[in-house]
Amino acid sequence: MFTILTGAQFGDEGKGKVIDLLAENYDVIVRFQGGDNAGHTVVVGGKTYKLHLVPSGAIFGRRLLIGPGVVLNPRVLWNEIQSLESEGIKVDLGIDPKTTIIMPYHIELDSLREKARTEKIGTTNRGIGFAYVDKVAREEVQMGDLTDPALLEAKLKEIAPGKEKAILDMGGDPTVVRYAPYIDEYLEIGKKLKSRIADVSREINIAILEEKSVLAEGAQGAFLDVIHGTQKFVTSSFTIAGSACANLGVGPVMVDNVVGVIKAYITRVGEGPMPTELVDSLGEQMREKGGEYGTTTGRARRCGWFDAVLGLKSVYLNSYTEMALTKLDVLTGINPIKICVGYDLDGDTLGYPPESTTDLARCKPIYEEVPGWTEDITEVKDYDDLPENARDYVEKLEDLLGVEISAVSVGPGREQTIFRDMEEE
Repeated sequence: MFTILTGAQFGDEGKGKVIDLLAENYDVIVRFQGGDNAGHTVVVGGKTYKLHLVPSGAIFGRRLLIGPGVVLNPRVLWNEIQSLESEGIKVDLGIDPKTTIIMPYHIELDSLREKARTEKIGTTNRGIGFAYVDKVAREEVQMGDLTDPALLEAKLKEIAPGKEKAILDMGGDPTVVRYAPYIDEYLEIGKKLKSRIADVSREINIAILEEKSVLAEGAQGAFLDVIHGTQKFVTSSFTIAGSACANLGVGPVMVDNVVGVIKAYITRVGEGPMPTELVDSLGEQMREKGGEYGTTTGRARRCGWFDAVLGLKSVYLNSYTEMALTKLDVLTGINPIKICVGYDLDGDTLGYPPESTTDLARCKPIYEEVPGWTEDITEVKDYDDLPENARDYVEKLEDLLGVEISAVSVGPGREQTIFRDMEEE
């Protein structure tokens, strides 16, 4: 069985927790895009783990893979492996040799470029975009290069002059490109990771043929996709479900399930349009109650009402077979609750987002109000025990999106998740 899981909004939907819950039912967990600009938080036994590159499922000893569509900072990965193993967690990880390496000069270029922008994108300054640029330009350092000093030296000899000039032209320090301590550090990490090199496409395909179960884990969310997201306020990779096949080297006919993760409201980190954003005390209440601060940057997330217009487009982009709804508990005590069911753009009513990001920024949300609830739902174990208004809210979102919501999260802990038996409803 091959399942793909992605975020259905702007990222930060709670994918880490959902994947962590699903991991017990899968043999292999694989990351297919993004870099350490994305973070996922997993809470197990009261202990919190904040990961950026190691796929979810590490806590349970599953086989973990990082595919060649990922851009990888070896320092970050090695630190995460050491941190987990210091807690007695064995990390069974394979890394594709074609995985692009984020070099120190990528981080320098990223920082310089963002500072120079008149209109900020809100980049995490982790070199993600510039690493992807080099991948497309065929000027990348790959994971396999870090295991062979001669290969890395040859690559840098070819790449370095252009990078040094680019950094100098932007007012930065070009010596970062060939700074020996950095290169030595990367080679040392490469030596330590050499035994973890794996042909990810081959391993996944063999696992599927052997009737093992594989879960492909996406980073960020649908509307940060480099093509289909809110350009230019997007990430540098393809975040939608279909890209898992291309990035991992697995044919689309192998896909059995596509799971989307949505938050009971919506959040966004960084710049870009967000029609339902709440810039008032209610938005602040959601932020504080939901702990809406970025795992990677610590930046406050912008909060707003659930946007079913964007949600519908996400369903189209990903072809979800089911969805998981997170942070329903954050809405407790809010009455009424609003759901965006349409946009007003210059007097025209839209039921689907406009293609233009500029037009999206001008859209005014059209809301439908539904009654809230006051009961504490954080200890509820069965769906039927949720307050009627909470169930009505879940089912309203289900109707608007046209996809079954199979799991509902009512708190950060693993045990605070309600799985619905859809066949009985």
